[in-house]
Parts: sequence; structure tokens; C-alpha cells
Amino acid sequence: MSMPLQQRAGLVVSAHSADFVWRAGGAIAQHRGQGIDMHVVCLSYGERGESAKLWRKGMSLDQVKQTRQEEALKAAEVLGAKVTFLDLGDYPLHVDDEALFKLADIYRKVQPEFVLTHSQHDPYNYDHPRATDAAQEARIIAQAEGYRPGEKILHAPPVFCFEPHQPEQCHWRPDVLLDITEVWDKKRQAIECMAGQEHLWEYYTRVALQRGVQAKRNIGITSGKDIQYGEGYQRILPQVVETLS
Repeated sequence: MSMPLQQRAGLVVSAHSADFVWRAGGAIAQHRGQGIDMHVVCLSYGERGESAKLWRKGMSLDQVKQTRQEEALKAAEVLGAKVTFLDLGDYPLHVDDEALFKLADIYRKVQPEFVLTHSQHDPYNYDHPRATDAAQEARIIAQAEGYRPGEKILHAPPVFCFEPHQPEQCHWRPDVLLDITEVWDKKRQAIECMAGQEHLWEYYTRVALQRGVQAKRNIGITSGKDIQYGEGYQRILPQVVETLS
């Protein structure tokens, strides 16, 4: 009896509950539209450092977390993603061995073809590179034959760092530009689900427009493709190819 084929999947490791929306919402919606299951892991709700508007309303910690979770779930539904919340805290985010093993188990279960996460440096938000470190370390654990022997190991999905808020200060430079024009409306709708950070809606719209201009320029204006919106990514690991054409 033949075994069922593993559903194609991608994984997004997000430090806070809104990061995946601003930075990778287009990639999530686009790949989901191609029949690829998209899974998001939110390591925290961003309840301390990224929820100022909610704190000003006099909410308690539990209320802030609940509101952030509801916003993220609405955004994920728009984008077509499944979300897991690990609630590891933020400012600071601490990822212990137990959390690493949970994330490694998610890698094993999902078997992603690619991973999206934060930049490796961010002097403005230490939670972001900590999330990247966790995403990479859990990936390595999930590849190890000695971790939960007998399970299907993870192979070697490429890791892409999505755009930080201030890329020039984060040693981040895009080497992949993704055309998200066809799914921009979904990304904008998901952005507007994040009511706790309304001040970022137009900022990330401008980022998408800028990356769209760069993508169109790099693909060549004679291609005839009308790219309006884009997302930028930086690869951590080398790309293996058979041709450079």
C-alpha cells in the first residue's frame, strides 16, 4: 500500500503576532494560492513592546494578549495560513530548550519546503534576531537523526530573512524580490486586521510599492510584466542550481 504524499508546505517563524503580516503577508497569500499550506509560528504576542495603543486603553496583560491573538488569527485567515502561538513573552523574548523542541517538532510535522523569518541582526529589537536564531537552531535539530529516532527527519529547506523595519541598520540587503501584485489586496486586508499597530499600515504599503518598483526594474521593463507591489528577502544559505540562466 503506497503512503500518501506529503502536502507541500512553507513555514514562517515570527517573533511577534504581527510580524508575519507586515513582512511576509504577500508570500503567505501567494504560496497558499498555489496550493502550498502555509504555517505561521508566533513566538510571542508582542504584548509588551508592540502593543502601545492597547496599553493606553487601560487593558490588562491578558486582555492585550487576547486582542493580539484575535488580530493575528483574523489576518492569518485572510492570508490563508494556519497559526501556532507559543507565548514565550517579548521584551525580552526567551527561547529555552523546551521551546526549541516544540519548534523542531513543528518542523518535523510540517516538513516545509522553505522557511521565512527575521533578519539576523536588529539593534532596535533584539527579539527579532533571537527568533531567527531559534528558527535556525530548531531547523538543525529537526534534521538530526538522533532527535526522536524513528521519525521522518527534516531535509534542508532554504531560509529567507524578510525585511526588517530599518534594513540599513540591520545588515540586511535583499537578494530575492517577490512579486506580490496579484495578492496585494489580501495583504492590505490582513494589515488592516492589526488594529493595535495602525501607525504601520501606510509604512508597509510604501515598502511594498518600493520593492515592486525594484522588482520591475530588475526583471526588465521590456518583460511586459506590470509589477506594482513586492516583498524583499535575503537568503541565509547558498542556493544550489544546475544552471545560471
